[in-house]
Amino acid sequence: MSRVPMTVRGVQRLREELEELKSVKRPAVINAIAEARAHGDLKENAEYHAAREQQGFIEGRIKELEASLSHAEVIDPAKLSAGSRIVFGATIDLVDLDNDDTEITYQIVGELEADIKQGWISVTSPVARALIGKHEGDTVEIVVPGGTRSYEIVGVRYL
Repeated sequence: MSRVPMTVRGVQRLREELEELKSVKRPAVINAIAEARAHGDLKENAEYHAAREQQGFIEGRIKELEASLSHAEVIDPAKLSAGSRIVFGATIDLVDLDNDDTEITYQIVGELEADIKQGWISVTSPVARALIGKHEGDTVEIVVPGGTRSYEIVGVRYL
């Protein structure tokens, strides 16, 4: 597996999730399995089967997180000096020229840390790909599922 770019914040969030799974959720599901076993016949014990299924999900997520973290290439946006040019880790302020000059802020992050509700878009998303390499002051046309949108880049920051 090749290196996967991630921000410092993204790596920290994944490490916190991994720690939560290992120290809280894994022991809780082990206790639930032990408790369900104590009830007797495992063939018709719904609690036991549900706990075993939950254990499978937790163990799978732990392996996924460990693999992701082992292949992460941590990039600290605050240490980048790209100026007004947009690269991975940039926080971009856009004005939607097609929607009453509505302002939108995005940060370009790794695939595993993307969360559109937080304004974190994946480096592989169509929006990020259209923005990378552009500069503050540029106007960009972005093809989105709803059609083509025009945005003006009004700010580029590296936080």
